[in-house]
Amino acid sequence: MTNDKQQVTKIALFGTSADPPTAGHKTILQWLSYYYDWVAVWASDNPFKFHQTPLEHRTRMLRLLISTIETPENNIGLHQSLSSPRTLETVEKATEIWGTQVAYTLVIGSDLVSQIPRWYASQKLLQSVQLLVIPRPGYPIEKGELEELWRLGGQCAIAHIEPPAVSSTTYRKQGDSEAVTPPIEDYIHQEQLYACQDAAATQ
Repeated sequence: MTNDKQQVTKIALFGTSADPPTAGHKTILQWLSYYYDWVAVWASDNPFKFHQTPLEHRTRMLRLLISTIETPENNIGLHQSLSSPRTLETVEKATEIWGTQVAYTLVIGSDLVSQIPRWYASQKLLQSVQLLVIPRPGYPIEKGELEELWRLGGQCAIAHIEPPAVSSTTYRKQGDSEAVTPPIEDYIHQEQLYACQDAAATQ
């Protein structure tokens, strides 16, 4: 007799602002590729954030980042059609692509945990996917925030990963070359996307 649980396809859903995508995003994607059958990624517009760069550029940078990641199963793909201001709609789109007999995990940074109860139809969302929280420096995972998600019916796990202590925000403000991979930095310079690059060019 076979174990049906072992046959369930596991798909990680990872939307990110990618403004710009960083070396931290690359580390996270590589890590996810070892634990999930497929990692679906897209550039997103977070209604709680201001995005400096048009979605078109962020999508191109994310595609470029993915192209530099080598995994044994080649199981990371850009699915920009999943992008939606409402995460529940993203999950619904995913089920249209891969069906309902799939275990979906929504991957979020620890900075978003406190926001989820305010998301559209958050309770329905939490009952339709599992959550995987990626720790981020400066955003400790509070027990009370997790308990609120559990109260709403969420199943939540914390990833055992320590991404590099870099961020898109730091790059936008300071132009820290350690934050992004060389191909992404080349693209940023080529398209002159961030004011910090203009400042660096005049120094």
